[in-house]
Amino acid sequence: MKYLLSITLILFSLIVFSQETEEGQRLSAVVVNAQSGEPLESVHVVNLNQVFGTITNEKGEFSITAAVNDTLYFSFLGFKSQKIRVTNDMFKFENTEIALTELAYALEEVIVRPYQLTGYLEIDVKNLPINNAYQYSISGLGVSYEGGNKNPSAVTKVLGAILNPADLLRNLFGKKPAQMRKLRQMREDEDIRNLLASKFDRETLTEFLQLEKVDIQDILNNCNYSKSFITTANDLQILDAISSCYEEYKVLNRKK
Repeated sequence: MKYLLSITLILFSLIVFSQETEEGQRLSAVVVNAQSGEPLESVHVVNLNQVFGTITNEKGEFSITAAVNDTLYFSFLGFKSQKIRVTNDMFKFENTEIALTELAYALEEVIVRPYQLTGYLEIDVKNLPINNAYQYSISGLGVSYEGGNKNPSAVTKVLGAILNPADLLRNLFGKKPAQMRKLRQMREDEDIRNLLASKFDRETLTEFLQLEKVDIQDILNNCNYSKSFITTANDLQILDAISSCYEEYKVLNRKK
């Protein structure tokens, strides 16, 4: 009886250990400035494999769930983003230091040209810049479409996108089904959303989705988002746009 109980306990321990190994363990480390050695606060740390993130505290410390061979992505304004592969040693030794390298910025000369206002409303209104990122929505669909910058056929593009059963998107989304499934997880993680809202370089998106920047642009082009939106939106807005387009693609693809 004792022998059977011992075997049961051993098997239970192995199952628990196996589950913890697959799902990951809590990993703690410190992020510092590579030049000064000072801790860096508010660095975004995301697990690219398990799609969640965290930020460092005032001492540069963070704790995140990870498994061996997961990839952690570190991003901080003014510093070069870095990817670290998780190893066994990082779990064995506490306070592992992750050093980020500061970026050197070269400021270019900027010429500010103020608007010359006349004081006459009719004239000044015509001289002010206008945001031409037109967006159209069709009642009942619950979604909006970017029509493009000064595009006279904007409405035609909207109707074409709806009537065409996502043929233009099948190759783009079909090639990366696993990466596209990460979209919903990314949208639900508050730390990742905060990170993307502060970025405009598409680097974090390309790392998460394993897409090239040109692929992201192609997706948004085929989803009828304007050039103005594609070039000026932050990474969170781009994420939401891709996710919305992907959900429409899945609905239309099921109807074929």
